[in-house]
Amino acid sequence: MKQLFEFFPILCFFIAYKFYDIYMATAVVIVATIIQVGVTWFKYRKVEVMQWITLALILIMGGATLYLHDEQFIKWKLSIIEWLFGIAFIGSQYIGEKPFIERMMSGSLDLPKAIWKRLNTLWGVFFISVGFINVYVMFNYDTDDWVSFKTFGVPALMFIFIALQMIFLYKHIPETEK
Repeated sequence: MKQLFEFFPILCFFIAYKFYDIYMATAVVIVATIIQVGVTWFKYRKVEVMQWITLALILIMGGATLYLHDEQFIKWKLSIIEWLFGIAFIGSQYIGEKPFIERMMSGSLDLPKAIWKRLNTLWGVFFISVGFINVYVMFNYDTDDWVSFKTFGVPALMFIFIALQMIFLYKHIPETEK
């Protein structure tokens, strides 16, 4: 249920865009993200750092989109978020005792350090790549196509990446866990 709630602002953005325009969708996604962070805080008494960063970026980039009436700001937000995720994943290999992916999944999997590091690097490269794909879509397609990419393309890329990750992980899971 928590994972589905992550898509709440994206879904609200898409619906508002289809019924109105990019500016109404931007206003709606700002409100939806504030609601999402608020609900997360009241339910868990904790909000992840990346959720705070996402909220800050949606307020800044969404606010600039509305104030300057320029849709490029909201389009850039996706790339900036993806690049920050990618940098955070790759940077976590050099800061702290465990890379991000190991911190998130070590309760479920027992893998050698080298595999955790490789997996973490793959996640970092994935996020950075999605950021660049977004830039390509921004500049080579119209807003309708960009909204579809943001709403359906990015989650589809994530799904495919996770499926490939599972195939990669399967051969590294010790026999007792298979």
